[in-house]
Amino acid sequence: ILIMKKLGLMLMVLGLAGVAKAQEDQKAKGILDKMSEKYQSIPAYKTNFVYQLRNKVENIDEKFSGEIMVKGEKYVLIMSDQEIYNDGKTIWTLLKDANEVNIDYYMPDEGDLSPNNIYAAYKKGYRYRWVENKKVGSRTLDVVELQPENPKDPDKMFFKIILNIDNSDHTIHSWEMYDRGGNIFSYTISGFNPAFQADDSFFEFNAAKYPNVEVVDLR
Repeated sequence: ILIMKKLGLMLMVLGLAGVAKAQEDQKAKGILDKMSEKYQSIPAYKTNFVYQLRNKVENIDEKFSGEIMVKGEKYVLIMSDQEIYNDGKTIWTLLKDANEVNIDYYMPDEGDLSPNNIYAAYKKGYRYRWVENKKVGSRTLDVVELQPENPKDPDKMFFKIILNIDNSDHTIHSWEMYDRGGNIFSYTISGFNPAFQADDSFFEFNAAKYPNVEVVDLR
C-alpha cells in the first residue's frame, strides 16, 4: 500500500509538472504572438542596434553598431564593413573594404536570423518556453527561450535563442543566438522608429553611388 501511495504521489507530481509546463508554453506563445503582431502591424520601421560576437574558446569579443530599415520583406542593413540591400527578390551585398558588391537571388533562410525577421522565428520549427521576468533599467522584460524542435535539423544554425521582450509595448529589447561552435551572437536594440517611410526603390542597390565598385553577379 505504501508503495502504491508513493507511486500515486509521484504520478500526481509529474502530472502537475506537465500541466505547469503546458501553461508556461502557452504564456510564451502569448508573449511571442503579441510581439510578432506588433511588428507585422507596422508598415515600415527603422532599428538601430549593437551587435556583439563572443566565443570564449577562440577568445573572440567583437562589438559594433548598425541600423536596419524594414518594409515587409524588403530591408536595408547598414554596418561598418558592409551594406545589404534586399528588395524582396534580389539581394545586393556591398563589401566596403573590397569595394565589391555581390548580387544574388533573395531566398529567405530560417537560419539567417537578423533584426528584420527575428520576430517571426518562433513560428516554424521551434519549441519555446517562458523563462523569467527581469528588470533592465525601468523596463520589465519577458525572457523567452527558443530551441529547435529537431536538434539535428541542419537548417537550424542555432541550438538556442534567447529573446528579451518588453512586456509593456511588446517590442524586442535584445536577443542572443547560440551555435554549436561556441559562438554567441547578441543584438541589443538601441533605437526604434516605427514611423520610418521609404519608397520601394530605397531597398535597391544604387550603383551610381559607387561608380568604381566591382560587381559580382552570382545569379
